[in-house]
Amino acid sequence: MTQFPDFVSLNGPDNAGKTTHLIRLSERWDGFQLLGAIHEHDAEQWTSSLAGDYARWWFETSTTVELTEMLLTGHTKRAAAREAGRTGLLDRGLPMLLAVATATCVVKDGLTVSEASATVTSIAGSRVSAPETSILLLPSLDAERSYAIARAREGRPWTGIYPAYQKTLHTVLLHQATQGVYAAVMDCEGRSLNDIHIDVLDYLGVPRLTDGSP
Repeated sequence: MTQFPDFVSLNGPDNAGKTTHLIRLSERWDGFQLLGAIHEHDAEQWTSSLAGDYARWWFETSTTVELTEMLLTGHTKRAAAREAGRTGLLDRGLPMLLAVATATCVVKDGLTVSEASATVTSIAGSRVSAPETSILLLPSLDAERSYAIARAREGRPWTGIYPAYQKTLHTVLLHQATQGVYAAVMDCEGRSLNDIHIDVLDYLGVPRLTDGSP
């Protein structure tokens, strides 16, 4: 088995398949530890902040500093839950959390993507994080198509400010991809879940089953 980093994160917009691939990875090798999303490791803080109108707190009441700090605190607590000698599997790693904070800042504060990114980067500062192999899963390498595919998979309408946020998030993620933020970027357009999972396995150096299937 390949030597793995402390953490592997799968990143991407809503409905990109992150959770499904992480579960399948965790079932393949007991050296993988499924750590999930940050709110699972800082439940009290998230429950308190998001009590009542979730969207209003996220997009109106909270400040960019407050939201970014909460995302980073959750990430730190999640990382601390990793057992020694195992590789933690993260549903949205550090780059994705910064993308989420950036996209929220754009739609909430009316900044450009560049301005919002600089703001979030300044808040995050030079905090040291554990080694993380981050893989970005994108429904398409075109921002508009990527958003349209993700929205169609939702199965229910996105309302209020959420469509604008999601469109911005896709733009931010693609910008990060061009900047080389992620260890690997996978174009998922027109591809099956199994084919994408094989690419994830191959990139990480995880053996397939003997028949070659994931």
